[in-house]
Amino acid sequence: MTNLEKLNNIFVEVFAIDATVLGDGFDKTSVDSWDSIHQLSLTSALEDEFDIMMDAEDILACTSYSNVKSILTKMGVLEIC
Repeated sequence: MTNLEKLNNIFVEVFAIDATVLGDGFDKTSVDSWDSIHQLSLTSALEDEFDIMMDAEDILACTSYSNVKSILTKMGVLEIC
C-alpha cells in the first residue's frame, strides 16, 4: 500500500466517508463533520501511521485534504503531489 493510499484510508476512517469524495474541495468549510475533534483524530492518526511528529503550526494547518498532502510532502512522507 502506498503512503497516499494510507493517507486516503485515514481520511475515510476519521470522517466516515467514501474515498471518492477526497480532493481539493475536501476541507473544513465544506465538510459538516469537520470539527476540532475530527482534526485532532486526523493528526493523531497521521502521526501514528507515518511515525512522524507534527508541530503545532502543521496541526493547525490540517484544515483540508490538500493541506495535509502538502504537509506530508514537506515532511518527506509523500512524493510531490
